[in-house]
Amino acid sequence: MTPDGTEPARAAETPAPAGRTAADPTPAAPLRRLEWAPFVGVWTREFTLFRRFWASTTFSSIVEPTIYLLAFGFGVGALVSTVNGIPYIEFVGTGTVATAVLFASVFAGMFTTFVRRTYQHTYDGILSTPVDVHEVVLAEASWIAAKAGVYGCAPLLVAMAFGLPPSWGMLAVPFIGLLTGFGFALFGMWMSGVVKTIDAFSYVTSAVITPLFLLAGTFFPLSSLPPWAQTLAQVNPLYHCVSLVRQAAFGWQWPQLGWDVLALMVFAALMAWLAVRTLRGKLID
Repeated sequence: MTPDGTEPARAAETPAPAGRTAADPTPAAPLRRLEWAPFVGVWTREFTLFRRFWASTTFSSIVEPTIYLLAFGFGVGALVSTVNGIPYIEFVGTGTVATAVLFASVFAGMFTTFVRRTYQHTYDGILSTPVDVHEVVLAEASWIAAKAGVYGCAPLLVAMAFGLPPSWGMLAVPFIGLLTGFGFALFGMWMSGVVKTIDAFSYVTSAVITPLFLLAGTFFPLSSLPPWAQTLAQVNPLYHCVSLVRQAAFGWQWPQLGWDVLALMVFAALMAWLAVRTLRGKLID
């Protein structure tokens, strides 16, 4: 009752939907652990940037592994005709697929992520929207991996031009590159959160990337190495990529196929956990 004796006006009540009372509101849909919208947003942004800089990115990711293929294929190939019954240029050609995947993924993960986090503050803008760190990390890693899977086909095409016979198994090469590139992209992103300056990446390149690159069985069979080195190569993800690519070209081998795929999956899962954990600490905590 108001001072003048009239009833106070009541706010209009919104009727409840049919079959549901006002006291029983519809609960909001719970957020999933991974939402597709951040992936679409990140991929759209990356594709827009790629359309501007695709020439330089593609050139650096394809030409260097191809040079390795031609230099070793014809240089060492003049001294070594076959390796395990495979013509040497075909042996190197299938191996440099892994090199192309490595270069296209790990350096993008390291340098691009560091620059965007430290200098451009790109992730600050993305995280101001309803996007979590793990979604940004996995979305960017998946984009890098997709490019690496495509770039990895370039040395294979060059090797085919020099005599490598095509096979149906080669259709799996982009997917092998995708899985391998995903793990190495996440490794690079993890390293981008570990180092304090961009110059410190030279330590990662010299102490980690180069040994992985040389001890992957790309240019020579690992059977020529001491037993301890052969055992150590089993924990090298790039070795398993080389093994899968050669199986795709020359015939699948069981159970080696399963072991190679499992090793790459475990590597990618471990790198995803480390990358998300480290970058979350840098971007939020």
